[in-house]
Amino acid sequence: MLWTLLSIVVAFAELIAFMSADWLIGKAKPRGSAEPGEQGGGSPEPHHPTLGIYARCIRNPGVQHFQRETLCGPYAETFGEIASGFWQATAIFLAVGIFILCMVALVSVFTMCVQSIMKKSIFNVCGLLQGIAGLFLILGLILYPAGWGCQKAIGYCGHYASAYKPGDCSLGWAFYTAIGGTVLTFICAVFSAQAEIATSSDKVQEEIEEGKNLICLL
Repeated sequence: MLWTLLSIVVAFAELIAFMSADWLIGKAKPRGSAEPGEQGGGSPEPHHPTLGIYARCIRNPGVQHFQRETLCGPYAETFGEIASGFWQATAIFLAVGIFILCMVALVSVFTMCVQSIMKKSIFNVCGLLQGIAGLFLILGLILYPAGWGCQKAIGYCGHYASAYKPGDCSLGWAFYTAIGGTVLTFICAVFSAQAEIATSSDKVQEEIEEGKNLICLL
């Protein structure tokens, strides 16, 4: 049960981080300054624009007197419009890793009732897939900072921004969430082996022989 819950949490955490625009947090923009991709207009309070792999959040120039003044959405309408080739590779690696994690999370729900398919342990197979997903996530996270020297990032982070140097930007929660999710992915892979041991215990086998179809595994 613990492995199942953790697998679901990891999959959702990585998916939310990937879709978020809070990977890089730009320098605060004072009143009257224009932001990258913004046509103009000021704001009563300084605003920190944020930039993700394919999305961004900027001040909404059409709204000046409401609490919600940010405009968030994808800056790239197609895959080719993603700001950096490194970020395109990051998007591919993260997407593959997240897809695998989502499939494992879906399958993990059924492991509470079914432990094997064609004499192969579902736990072992899922653990292997989670390890592979973790490798894809690591590759994506390694390549992501290499794209900080692209023109889009420089527009947010200043001219001192370059590969692996964020310049005036700071790292947002989405980047740290992706890293934390990657670590938990490998922890899940280890827990899958423990789940396999738990299902093979004498107590579980006795309950199966007694006719119990659903056995909660902690």
